[in-house]
Amino acid sequence: MTGLVVCVVVLALAMTFGLLRAGRDGRMRVSTEDGTVRLSEAELGGPLGARATLVQFSTVFCQPCRATRRVLAEVAGMVDGVEHVEVDAEERLELVRRLGVRRTPTVLVLDADGRVVRRAVGQPRKADVIAAIGRAVLGRAV
Repeated sequence: MTGLVVCVVVLALAMTFGLLRAGRDGRMRVSTEDGTVRLSEAELGGPLGARATLVQFSTVFCQPCRATRRVLAEVAGMVDGVEHVEVDAEERLELVRRLGVRRTPTVLVLDADGRVVRRAVGQPRKADVIAAIGRAVLGRAV
């Protein structure tokens, strides 16, 4: 009987954790860096956008990274002055540590000056990415 109770409790905790994580995955949040961290083209290995830059931290084995790549490339293609830069997290460990990237995909939205203004962990929705770009371009930290 004790084993059954333990099993039910563990199952309930695992399900709660899974639901909480699924609810938070891919949500664009105001960056904890609060615009104080600034990234350059040299650090990213790609060009900054004139209006905003979408930075994606990926790894080779990451399945959601592929879908995220498609979404970000599509959004960058739709909005003038927005660039999409993909960073291999395994090759750029110093940058990963500096920015506190814990898992992939992690997406950063940079304003025109290269300041981190938004962050998402997990695969973001296209509408959320577009809204984050709008906020970055307008300079609002909402």
